[in-house]
Amino acid sequence: MKIKPLYDRVLILPEQKQVSQSGILIPQTAQEQPQIGKVVEVGDGESCDMDKVGMKVAVGDLVMFNKFAGNEIKIEDKTYILIRQIDLIGVIYE
Repeated sequence: MKIKPLYDRVLILPEQKQVSQSGILIPQTAQEQPQIGKVVEVGDGESCDMDKVGMKVAVGDLVMFNKFAGNEIKIEDKTYILIRQIDLIGVIYE
């Protein structure tokens, strides 16, 4: 199954960090909700009023987002976050 976000929404696959910096395995139930993820799909860049909104991110970008923003969606054993572009904090470059 594939999802195409509508309007100015972005589909993100959150990073799953399972090992601490010291090498200790952290159970998934004890992990904090990640705030960094990879952009999987982007909408067409329109607001709900049909005004054109330029999309600032593209598929493959690594982004930071607000902690409680968006909706979680489970697809084929993976959890994604569907979020509005305005709730993104920034793009991470390496």
